[in-house]
Amino acid sequence: MKLLFDSSCWLEYFARSPLCAPYRERMERSDSIIMPTVILHEVFRKLLREAGEDASLRAIAYMQAATPVELDAELALLSARLGLELGLPLADSVIYASARRHRAFVITHDAHFKDLSGVEYWPK
Repeated sequence: MKLLFDSSCWLEYFARSPLCAPYRERMERSDSIIMPTVILHEVFRKLLREAGEDASLRAIAYMQAATPVELDAELALLSARLGLELGLPLADSVIYASARRHRAFVITHDAHFKDLSGVEYWPK
């Protein structure tokens, strides 16, 4: 099964937080992770602000081993529909639409995803 780790998971992973213990091994060993480019944006932006350029670029290089998911027109329309239907913010709707399109399981700490199907939610 394909996996999609939300930005919240990647940030916990790079912070070496104990919150990522339940899924850390899957992040490190899975060869079926998909990576919507919006997650690269979110993680890079936060790490750039908090950890600096070098740490941010190393993190993104590590994440780019995953299969990229670009935001094309079809995905944008699916994302907009799901965002309205489920009340998701823009980035979260792109992430959820990406998972749906690729039949991937979402792993997250983000409460916006808490009750959605195909989601493994870990509260903070």
